[in-house]
Amino acid sequence: MNEAEGVIRFQLEFRHGAAPEWGRLRDLNAWRKILYMTGLIGQRPDLYEGYAYGNASIRVAAGSGQNQDSFIICGTQTGGIPDLTAEHYTTVLSCRTNENKVLAQGPVKPSSEAMTHGMIYQQDAGIGCVLHAHSSSIWRHAAGLGIPATDAGVPYGTPQMANAVKALFQDTDVAEQRILVMGGHQDGVVSFGADPCVAGTVMIATLARALSRD
Repeated sequence: MNEAEGVIRFQLEFRHGAAPEWGRLRDLNAWRKILYMTGLIGQRPDLYEGYAYGNASIRVAAGSGQNQDSFIICGTQTGGIPDLTAEHYTTVLSCRTNENKVLAQGPVKPSSEAMTHGMIYQQDAGIGCVLHAHSSSIWRHAAGLGIPATDAGVPYGTPQMANAVKALFQDTDVAEQRILVMGGHQDGVVSFGADPCVAGTVMIATLARALSRD
């Protein structure tokens, strides 16, 4: 990997604040734990220069008084922690891709992939959860499985990546497949859906399809 995993590349305006309410995180955190148990989220000394990888987010409930595209996401470099608490999550209030700026508030700074999550939420109000995992099997077999992928020259965590993801929604069937591969982000895979169960099931089912080709 040419660029260190987990480095925040956008301009972050961060305010320390209270942790999100735990009740709204239970389903998300359960699926995040499943991805951790399967190695799709985690941290290993022999991978990605030892940086933690993977993250999960959920859209803030309608009627909360916040931006309709705001969301709660894991804090940066929390991928290696087996069990997260509310203190490991933070709220992204807005993502302004054209300014390369993210506004967030909570107990921790948001994941370096927050801008990509934000762009996905902006594509469809029905998307309620986004999961970013790492799978060498899915990543290697993406073309054979027909999974939409961003260009290999687009770096993660940047406006270019966010715009590349937006282009996939315009030019491919990614909205129906609910999964994409980051061509320029080694092993990077993103699934999404109406809720954590949908997004998580898509990720695990796709992993099974990929493993059948190994």
